[in-house]
Amino acid sequence: MHNILTIAKKELRSYFLSSIAYVVFAMFLLLAGYFFTVILLYTQEASLKGAAYNIVITLLFLIPLLTMKAFAEERRQGTLELLMTKPVTDFEVVMGKFFAATTMYLIMLLTTVVYVFILIKYGNPDMGPIYSAYIGLILVGLAFISLGVFASTLTENQIVAAVIGFALILLLWVLSWASSQFTGNMAEIISYLSLSGHYDNFVKGVIDLKDVVYYLSFIIFWLFVTVKSIEVRRWK
Repeated sequence: MHNILTIAKKELRSYFLSSIAYVVFAMFLLLAGYFFTVILLYTQEASLKGAAYNIVITLLFLIPLLTMKAFAEERRQGTLELLMTKPVTDFEVVMGKFFAATTMYLIMLLTTVVYVFILIKYGNPDMGPIYSAYIGLILVGLAFISLGVFASTLTENQIVAAVIGFALILLLWVLSWASSQFTGNMAEIISYLSLSGHYDNFVKGVIDLKDVVYYLSFIIFWLFVTVKSIEVRRWK
């Protein structure tokens, strides 16, 4: 655990030294502020749902920008091999970078709480969907991060890593659209694998255990694949 925290601290320092982190923060705060302003003006359940979905759509673009440097920058600078020679495991390296990106994301998400306080002051919202939507945003964000970190292991170019991460996240987000082209078990499987299908209940104020399990399983799976990707590239 000590090695994971050390790597996470190092990654966090690199985030704050990078201009891209501030750009991502600014874009997120601007868009989140706009969506919550819409809620404040209309204070309708439909507005709340729309804002929650729109915030996730912004994450489709912003999370890959946040994770693109995780391994791509290390490979470009040739420091990944040096890092791997230290007494740390591939698992510890991956988890350290994942925790760093997660911390950045949670800080971003935490700043939006002020908009909720404003909404409470000037409106009378149903807090249930707000609480569950935040839980959903945390799980969705971590799922995006796990996939984005994996994408960063595939190339040494940060822009390419961001594009790959965005493409993978978008594909799994809209996967449920393809379920209408199938019937029976295949349609159910495709619908289940879709990231977006498991977010609906959180926006509605329902926290379903199967949705929580799905996102946690998704995160664990892609972190496992990331570790294996690092192992394969180490021996090339």
